[in-house]
Amino acid sequence: MLDANRSGTATASPRVAATELTVAVPAPTSFGARCTRVLLSPWSRLSLLVALLAAAAASVLLFEPQKLMTQGWPPQVAGTTAVVVFAVAYGLITVAFVPRPILNLAAGALFGSAPGMGAAMAGTVLGAWLSFALGRMLGQEALRPLLRGRLLKAADSQFSRHGFRSMLAVRLFPGVPFWAANYAAAVSRMRCTPFLVATALGSIPNVAAYVVAGARASTPTSPVFLISVAAIVVPAVAGAVLAWQKRHHLRPRR
Repeated sequence: MLDANRSGTATASPRVAATELTVAVPAPTSFGARCTRVLLSPWSRLSLLVALLAAAAASVLLFEPQKLMTQGWPPQVAGTTAVVVFAVAYGLITVAFVPRPILNLAAGALFGSAPGMGAAMAGTVLGAWLSFALGRMLGQEALRPLLRGRLLKAADSQFSRHGFRSMLAVRLFPGVPFWAANYAAAVSRMRCTPFLVATALGSIPNVAAYVVAGARASTPTSPVFLISVAAIVVPAVAGAVLAWQKRHHLRPRR
């Protein structure tokens, strides 16, 4: 009950006052929830990506896939199965920064022009998708806040706003490493479908030149081999000249 004082005001009982002053205390977070939050944090996922790439690179150094150029394909696997296995292996090891020209030459030397082209293109698209998916899921959230430099911001804006045509130009330009373009696109806001379509279309000329060169390597004086080598050398030289002419655009502004 309320007791009236002389001034006419009411004084609340101690029980009511204590109830009104009660403050809700949040429940303590469990150990499992804290561990889950740490494991799913952006930097934990980025660390996992680095560990996966390091393990993949170590596996490549251990198994040395470049030996396919000299030792040939294992005889236990032949025909269409060999082409499919090669394409899958191609995609997996390109995630680990293996140079694609070696794999493209091997595809032509092992399977010939047409099957080698199919295996190399399938492996190219698969490797691009794997790199993009890993970079998007494990690295994007941690790396995007680090895009502070002028060049990094410009590349991110270009990929995010003009994804298809930017990636198509990158694939056609011979000087950009395959893995670098994959992870740059993953960190940006480019969508996956334009990325893969541009990768497939833009990789055809370069892949075809290397595959044909590998298929005709036994006849180095044949016109087909010479044309394929020219298709490799001329774009590379033109790209180097263009990069040299545009080098002032890469210098930071003062």
